[in-house]
Amino acid sequence: QVQLVESGGGLVQPGGTLRLSCTASGRVFSIGTMGWHRQTPGKERELVASITSAGSTNYADSVKGRFTISRDFPKNTVYLQMNNLKPEDTAVYFCNADVYSNAYSLLRNYWGQGTQVTVSS
Repeated sequence: QVQLVESGGGLVQPGGTLRLSCTASGRVFSIGTMGWHRQTPGKERELVASITSAGSTNYADSVKGRFTISRDFPKNTVYLQMNNLKPEDTAVYFCNADVYSNAYSLLRNYWGQGTQVTVSS
């Protein structure tokens, strides 16, 4: 069993900042790509940012230059630094990770429970 636990969401004014974190725990041997997705009612879940086990990053065009994804490999943790937040960033943000439970296990994809980010004045 693998759990992804997110934290850092909340209410912030436009132009403000938030830092999300997500930690994988349980039967974790190694982790491949980790990332953040977001979703609003009636809209498809979209990729916000991802980071591979080699450290390569990818960002949605809408957040590029404002958000930064990083990870702490020994802590199995991924972060999303969100600067200059806009109302359109309001969404539930979900952590995602590809996890191996042991050296010979299949890769499995896991999702966190989501954390609400609200940008409003």
